[in-house]
Amino acid sequence: MTMKRYVALTIALFMTFVAGAQQVADLEKTILGVHRESGMQHGMLSVCVYNVSKGQEVYSYNSQMTMTPASVNKLFTTGVAFSRLGSDFRFTTQLGIRGEVDRDGVLHGNIYIIGGGDPMLGSYRYRQTTPDSLFEGWTRALKKKGIKRVDGRVCYNVNVFDEQPLHDSWSWGDVGNYYGAGVSGLNFHENMYFVYFNPGAKLGYPATSVRTTPKNINVLGICEVTTGPEGSGDNVTIYGSPMSNERLYRGTVPLGKKDFRVRGALPNPAKHCADLFASYLRTHGISISSNSMQVYSQPDSLRIVLDYYSSDYYTLAQYTNLTSNNIYAESIFKYLGYRKYGKGSFANGAKVVTDYFREKKLDMGGVKIVDGSGLSTQNKVTADFVCRYLMALSKEQFFNDFLRSLPKVGENGPAKSLLTSLPAGMVVRIKSGTMDGVKAYAGYIDAANGDRLAFSIISNGHEVSSTVAAEKLNKILQKIVYIY
Repeated sequence: MTMKRYVALTIALFMTFVAGAQQVADLEKTILGVHRESGMQHGMLSVCVYNVSKGQEVYSYNSQMTMTPASVNKLFTTGVAFSRLGSDFRFTTQLGIRGEVDRDGVLHGNIYIIGGGDPMLGSYRYRQTTPDSLFEGWTRALKKKGIKRVDGRVCYNVNVFDEQPLHDSWSWGDVGNYYGAGVSGLNFHENMYFVYFNPGAKLGYPATSVRTTPKNINVLGICEVTTGPEGSGDNVTIYGSPMSNERLYRGTVPLGKKDFRVRGALPNPAKHCADLFASYLRTHGISISSNSMQVYSQPDSLRIVLDYYSSDYYTLAQYTNLTSNNIYAESIFKYLGYRKYGKGSFANGAKVVTDYFREKKLDMGGVKIVDGSGLSTQNKVTADFVCRYLMALSKEQFFNDFLRSLPKVGENGPAKSLLTSLPAGMVVRIKSGTMDGVKAYAGYIDAANGDRLAFSIISNGHEVSSTVAAEKLNKILQKIVYIY
């Protein structure tokens, strides 16, 4: 190398270092400024950035502080499940019969639905998973066995999971709403129902609840909803325990918006699945004599008529992270516990996740995991831990599948509107988390120079709205993407 070329290279490296140092200084200035702003100054703010490619920390601010992550917690659930279940895993629900079918097509016995924890079962989101599509396939399978009438009932078994659908620490204001519905060994319709409201004629007038779907569900709604301003959206909170059919509706729906749809937590989804299937059978050529019933063990001499499979785990993980769906996350979390410890529970799911942390030799100081979705404020992490976990995942064979499950900035999900600009050639994938007083972001930045960064930004205890908190944290994220 000539002296002239050596000097030029040295100057270039020095200028790169100076530019990088300036960008880190700009990041620091932005973080300090955000933390001093009104509504943020009394809360906790934590930021950490690692260069995954080089295995080293790039920047940290309060990165060892214990924080509540909200839905960033789903990164642990979905990542560990790629490791323990695999991208091709599918949940299985079994349809079986017990008893003899006579020459007249009468089943002298019962139909059994054996739950497998599938969060997609009867989902309204896809044509092939709707209740009618699901029940049509099940009915066809029974008719192939020559069954025209059932001298018995539809029984259902949920033993794959325990019977604690909600974590003890979840907020009462969450659990009657669709996002706080909890999970069952036999989930159905994403454990959710729709209630439709008509607003009053004027602002402040009482609204009325006019109907619910799926059809024939057993929900007793008590409506205390009033009429809010035009365009005010869904401000309804639904209260009710998971096994009670009573629901209390409070809040507002917008003026002038008839048949306004709100999502609530479906009471006892396993029983609703069995009840609605029995009703479907009666209207589609198979009469059945008795009401549905829960059973607590799989009977001897059960004959499996149909194994019903969910979509593959890769698809479920994408949906979970893209929409931040709590039902999917908790079903995956509990199934991890079932797969390793024989019973799906919050405690066993947490063991599997923390087992993975130990396997990867991740220091868990300041870390506590209690659920799969992040609904609990008892979940605790540090921004530094989140980054080290993301680095560990990047070395796994399944990593590309996990990476593609995260929303891509500018394309889809909550990440679509983040960041006003990106350096040329940069790709950012991110998971967000939001609850009262909590806003968090974590994910990966792939820079044009080939380096990959892992980042985590968490705010707890701020006194501004979620929208304002997002705007403030977005300022920090905007500086992070220009570090390289």
